[in-house]
Amino acid sequence: MIYLDNAATTFPKPACVAQDVAACLRGFGVNPGRGGYRLSARAGEAVFETRALLAALFEGTPERVIWTKNCTEAINIVLKGTLQPGDHVIISSLEHNAVLRPLERLRQENGVQYDVADVCPADPGQTVENFAALIRPGTRLIFCTQVSNVFGTVLPVRALGALAAQHGLRFGVDAAQGAGTEPISLRRDGVDYLCVPGHKGLFGPMGTGALLLGKDVDVLPLTEGGTGSFSLSADQPQDYPDRLESGTLNLPGIVGLRAGLRCLRRVGMDAVRQHEQTLVRLLKEDLSVIPNVRLFDAMHTNGAGTLLSLTVGNAHSEQTAALLDDSGFAVRAGYHCAMLAHTRHGTADAGTVRVSPGVFNTVPQIKNFIFCLNKIALGRKVC
Repeated sequence: MIYLDNAATTFPKPACVAQDVAACLRGFGVNPGRGGYRLSARAGEAVFETRALLAALFEGTPERVIWTKNCTEAINIVLKGTLQPGDHVIISSLEHNAVLRPLERLRQENGVQYDVADVCPADPGQTVENFAALIRPGTRLIFCTQVSNVFGTVLPVRALGALAAQHGLRFGVDAAQGAGTEPISLRRDGVDYLCVPGHKGLFGPMGTGALLLGKDVDVLPLTEGGTGSFSLSADQPQDYPDRLESGTLNLPGIVGLRAGLRCLRRVGMDAVRQHEQTLVRLLKEDLSVIPNVRLFDAMHTNGAGTLLSLTVGNAHSEQTAALLDDSGFAVRAGYHCAMLAHTRHGTADAGTVRVSPGVFNTVPQIKNFIFCLNKIALGRKVC
């Protein structure tokens, strides 16, 4: 099987990730920092070291790196922990349901309002103007994806951060697709809330994620409970990260994420991005001449993208993906949990086939994929 669904989760992981998870479970898989004994201290050191690696990568501070089980949970913490009834939020037309659905619930139950700004891939300046046009007296937050999980469009995050700062608004970013391939900085890009998954471009295990907070923002807890600190008080601690971290942490996952972050540092983010873009460019060049194949590469900002969505003739995307599965290729089909993107760009009927190469994919694998997709498009037997 040739795996081309790295936008969902990177696979395979670097060998060091599995090795370090196993070593943790065998050697120090205890509650970090809460036991008062050596193994607990060792576990706590591993947790802090991983916080420090994330903080260094995104230019934050370790104490404001909050562990979550995924990027979706981080987004929910931000939206439900900061918005009040009557607040207004601006999001993009490419948002994942991880952003849309919490906002819709807040709209229905708490009177939070939101508007959707159209993204113009060929004109980032127009995208920023579209956001600016929706700002009104009650606007409190701009929240957007860094990279579309459907089309690979890179949003002008730094310009949107500057827009938010200009109007005294908070700025949040869903970096589910960008973390590990597209640079982003809390300090440089004016980000107040950065939501990242551990299991995608950071090479960590599933069930890991983080919320990184800017230095001047506060968030109400989504959950309360034991933190290992101030245990004789009925009140939730106010200090970060304890304020937002109740219950036992996913220590093996965090240790695996530490290994993934170390690997990313060794390889280099630029090298990962350039490799993935090279494979996507090869896909675009060869698939663009195949009859019945429609590419959505115009959605790539400045022609660059690390994933590619396509359709074949009038076939539903899931039918095409099933034929590719029979040929030995794992791709994602359907709607990618992104109603806004598919509705806006006319793909809500059949969805798209998403091809997302990773750092471990090779040119021969991509060539093989192109050969098989060509046969499928021509109505011939699968490979």
